[in-house]
Parts: sequence; structure tokens; C-alpha cells
Amino acid sequence: MATELADRSADLELVTIYEISKILTASLDFQRAVRETLNVMLTHLGMQHGVVSLVHEEGKLHVVGAAGVPFAEDEDIVLDTETGVAGQIIRTGSPMVVPDITRDSLFVNRTGRDLSRCVGVALIAVPIKDNREIIGILSVDRPPDTQGPIGFDRDVRLLTLVAGLMSQTLKLHRAIAAEREQLILDTHRLQKQLQSNYDVENVIGRSRRMKEVFADVHQAAPGNSTILLRGESGTGKEAIAHAIHYLSPRAKGPFIKVNCAALPETLLESELFGHEKGAFTGATSERKGRFEMADGGSLFLDEIGDVSPSFQAKLLRVLQEHEFERVGGNKTLKANFRLVAATNRNLEEMVQKGDFRADLYFRLNVVAIFLPALRERKEDIPLLVDFFLTRFNRENGRKLAMSPGALEILLQCNWPGNVRELENCVERAATMTRGAVIREVDMRCQKGQCFSSVLLESASTRACHPIIDMSHGGPAGAPSFPTMPSPPPMGMPPVTGEGEAADGDLEVLEGETNPLFMSERDRIVDAMEKCGWVQAKAARMLNLTPRQIGYALKKYNIEVKRL
Repeated sequence: MATELADRSADLELVTIYEISKILTASLDFQRAVRETLNVMLTHLGMQHGVVSLVHEEGKLHVVGAAGVPFAEDEDIVLDTETGVAGQIIRTGSPMVVPDITRDSLFVNRTGRDLSRCVGVALIAVPIKDNREIIGILSVDRPPDTQGPIGFDRDVRLLTLVAGLMSQTLKLHRAIAAEREQLILDTHRLQKQLQSNYDVENVIGRSRRMKEVFADVHQAAPGNSTILLRGESGTGKEAIAHAIHYLSPRAKGPFIKVNCAALPETLLESELFGHEKGAFTGATSERKGRFEMADGGSLFLDEIGDVSPSFQAKLLRVLQEHEFERVGGNKTLKANFRLVAATNRNLEEMVQKGDFRADLYFRLNVVAIFLPALRERKEDIPLLVDFFLTRFNRENGRKLAMSPGALEILLQCNWPGNVRELENCVERAATMTRGAVIREVDMRCQKGQCFSSVLLESASTRACHPIIDMSHGGPAGAPSFPTMPSPPPMGMPPVTGEGEAADGDLEVLEGETNPLFMSERDRIVDAMEKCGWVQAKAARMLNLTPRQIGYALKKYNIEVKRL
């Protein structure tokens, strides 16, 4: 009979531990998990008055969870860590049993028990440890057993096991709470950093045209009206869209951006509207679209002019009513977002040709902000160059500067690629220069490697302006050689007065041709042959740039030999 009771007791304890482990791992609310754990212990094991207390930062022992107690759950109970049972456990780190709480002087009734009903009631308390540190106490009351004496060793082992589970759970919860707090701090820091980076005041530009843009942005940002950013590619429309978002009341909401030209129509529909599971091949799960993701924030549709006419009709309803259905779904969803669109197309011309819906045009063209091309605000080029060069130096650990001559070349360029082209040009020159100063010869337009002029509509408008005026005779950029007679170019055999005839004829060195009596074409061919048909070497010999000699080879139709 005693064996059967022991077996049933062991089974009950095992079931209790299993239930407690499920409770402690099911919730991130530690106090709630503690209360449910104590209720299970009191119910399954016949205990009463369970209390869990933790040591707080100030060193006080605060009750964080209780069951079967006379005080309210939200009442802040502080236990004494200097005297009584709690004090001894804190000092020794060992479990403690008080066989009868009404007779032991160590017991201090700080939780409001009715001691008149506690005759023969034992107190069992065990420490909650994190490694060797005492972080709390688990205590329960064991009422007297009418069938015989109580075996406290078994209860102590059981409570020590439960205290270990609580310690691991508390450690996990604290780690999660610390990570969550760090994530909140990082998110707040990044939001402030993004706001400062994309604040319109940090968009580089001090010209009159850019000040007008900034004034329009400050005026339009606080509202909810749709904004259409217009301008050539590379003028900074996305940066202005960021600034509008972070200057608006929606700054704490998401900023979602979509490049409409980068996605095919079928994928763009799924990207914007989302899709249901099984809507098409490969749709293995439900997916939110960008409209849903932008709820409470701003949605930036870049290159809106590149959307196909068939997809424009699908856009019109969602932009007008902010209602849509996912691909493969029939449930109407709503999203509260502010639309900012951008295009480098002439939408009015597209509407006239029937390539863009007029109703969508009027829906988009509520507040239009025009961004000037870089060639229309050249006074901003030095500021932009300084910014790009400073960033390059910081990222690459260099200390490069730009010479006034190189900056003058950048100021004379018409920049068909606008700020994006200027950034790439500065980065390329900074990467390829071997010295500490970027000079004129480091600019690729001086080496015949810049083809921006082909991007301009007018052939008479030059994209790049080389340092040397090379406009005489032939196409723009072709070299103009000095009229003869002239001194021999650098690298040619010198001509001296020694051996001159009376009539002034010059002596020609044996095996050499006198360059003074050679035509321009012959001089180029002669230099190319002496340099093994390497254009860069021949250019240095003739005191020209590689770009100039390239034009000269084309001008005189000289076939370059491949050795």
C-alpha cells in the first residue's frame, strides 16, 4: 500500500513538473507564468500560500507572483532581506524548512496570514539562483498531514527543481527584454538618422532654383495631398521624396518605395497589391503588397510614367479610393497611405498620344514639384563635388583634394546625367588618380573616355569642355597642330645650329626625318611608329592628350597597326 502511494505521488510530481514547464515556456509574461505555476503546485500537491519574490536592483525582495494569499495580486509587498527566513536564505543560499510557522521565531508574517489557522503549517522556501547568485525565493506552505508525518526532503527537491525552471525562464525573459529594448533604441536612432539624412535641409543645393524646390517641399509636406515629382533622371527625386515623408506627420510610419520601371507588369501587380496563397504558380503563401505595407506612412512610386496602359487602370482605383484586392483574392482591403510619385517623362505629351490615361494623370498631378537639371544650377556643383569627395575619402581612407582646373572642367560640363553622373565622375576620378590631388588630366573627358555628348539632343551642345581648345579644323575635339615651321615636339630629335648651310638648310640626322618639313599626318604616323603604335606614348611624344591623338587618327584616316 505504501509503495502504491509513493508511486502515485511520484507520478503526480512528474505530471506537475511537466505542466509547469509548459506554462513557463508558453508566455513572455513572467508574472503571469509564475502565478499559473503556483496555482498548479497548490492544486496538484496540496500546498497553500505560494509566493515568488525577486531581488530588485535596490537590493529589496519584492513579491512578483503569489497564489492562495490574502493580499491583492497587484499589491507591492517588500520582504526583509536582513532578518527572518528570507534573510537567512539570501545569506546562506540554501533551502530552509520551518516545521511550524506559529512556533518558530525565524518566521516573520509579512504576507498577511491568519496565524490562528496555521497551527502545524510548515514553510518550505528555496532560493532561485542564476549560477551562484541568489536572485529570488520560492516559498510554499505545507499543511499538516493527518495520515502521518510530512517528508520535507521530497518537497525541497521538487521546489528546487521548479526554482531552477523559473530561473532559466527569467533569464530568457530578461534577455528578450534587453534585445527588445535595444531594438527599440536602434529603431529610434535609425529613424532620427534617416530623418536627418533625408531632411530637405540636408539635400545639397543653395542655388535659387533649389531654394524654390525646398520652399515647395516645406509647404506641401504637412498635408496628405498626392505629390508628383518631375525632373530628369538623376536630379534627386528619391531624396526629395524621403524629405517629404520625414517632414510630414507620417514620419514615424513606413516609407515604402517601388520602382515601377524595374518590374514587369505581372510581377508589379503582385508587388503592389500582394497575393493570396495559390493565386499563381509559385505563390506558396499569402503575401502583403506594398500598398498594405505603406499603411500609416508614405508610398513612393518612382518612374510612374513607365507603367503600361493596362496597368494604369488598375492603379486608378487604389489611388483614388485606397481600396484594392490582392491577386487571387476577393476581399476588399483598405490602406491609409500618402502617395508620392516621380517621373522623368513628359506626361502631357503621353496623354495626348494616348500612352497615359488622362484620369490617372489628373489623379497624380495634384501638387507638382519640378526639380531642375544640374546644368540649370551649376552654382551647386562645388558643394556637390565637396560632398562626394569627402564621402569618398571617408569610405576609402584617403585625403584627396581637387584642383581648381579639374573643378572648372566639372563646372563647364552640361551633365546630361545630372547629379548621378557628377557623383560617378567624381568617384571615378578619385579612384584612378595616383596623387593626392585630382587634376585636369585625371578627368576622363580629357582622355577621350567620356561620351556624355551623345546623350544630348542638340549636336551643337557640348557635354564636355576639355581644357585645350581643339575646335579648329575638323570635328569638335579634333586636335589643331601648330603651323609649320615649328619646334620639334617633345621626344623628337633635337635640331641645332651645328652644320647649318649658308642658305639656312637644317642638317638632318642620319636615319631620321626632319620633323619640321613633315606634314601633320606624317608627324602623327612617325610618332605612332616610334612608339610601337601605342597611342598614349605617341600622345606624350607630341605633347597631346590621348583624346586629341584619337581624334587626329580619325581626322586623317590613319589605320592603327596591331603589333
